[in-house]
Amino acid sequence: MKTTMTGEYIKEMLGRGVREDGRKFLEYRPMDLKVGIIPNAEGSAEAYLGNTRVLAGVKLVPGEPMPDKPLEGNLVTSAELLPLASEEFDIGPPSPEAVELARVVDRGIRAANVVDMQKLFIEEGSVWNVFIDIYILNYDGNLFDASTLAATSALLSARMPKIEEKKVIREGNLGKLPTTNIITSSTFGSMSEHVLLDPSGNEELFIDARLTIANDERSVRAMQKGLSGSITPKEVEQMLEVAFEKSKAARSMVRKAIGE
Repeated sequence: MKTTMTGEYIKEMLGRGVREDGRKFLEYRPMDLKVGIIPNAEGSAEAYLGNTRVLAGVKLVPGEPMPDKPLEGNLVTSAELLPLASEEFDIGPPSPEAVELARVVDRGIRAANVVDMQKLFIEEGSVWNVFIDIYILNYDGNLFDASTLAATSALLSARMPKIEEKKVIREGNLGKLPTTNIITSSTFGSMSEHVLLDPSGNEELFIDARLTIANDERSVRAMQKGLSGSITPKEVEQMLEVAFEKSKAARSMVRKAIGE
């Protein structure tokens, strides 16, 4: 709940060079990752970022290709902010926050070519649809990075169904979903002229601007700014440098979780 007292306390702490939870300004909360959480999904992963907890599942279903990409599969990402995760989340149609979350995660995955979409072609008029479903199990800030971590890991650990005699086979000796890259994201908040990596739930209530940077080992693949505040070019340069440095540990965690 947003209160003036909480905001003043957080800003006072920042003025003394520390954050509410004792972290440095450009430090992540403890991070963890588990794959293979949902037995009936092609791939799944659960990501923990501090007290934020996100579950992602991947399902493959045959369907028609897009008219402009007849030889490629389709990728569909959705996010659900479950009421059990926060008193701020309600039951009903996807909220603007859920839609934004899904789009940011989807954009990074597409831009980094995490999935080899050309290898999802089945036959003329038929391709694999890859559905990524993101569920917020507990909210304490920074859903973007936790969701990207979970979704990417679910894809990289996913098994590839087969089609035999026009039937989808999801059991037995299956290969991996064809993937080519690992994408992670780093989300920053700007508050009282301070740049904070991985804003907590309380900090998100009072930040003026937000920037999520999705990158792989080589390049920035996507960026998304949120909220009405401004971010200076110097701050963006700092955020980019930090994103590339911090993403090393996240990629290492993904590789370890999927057994590479």
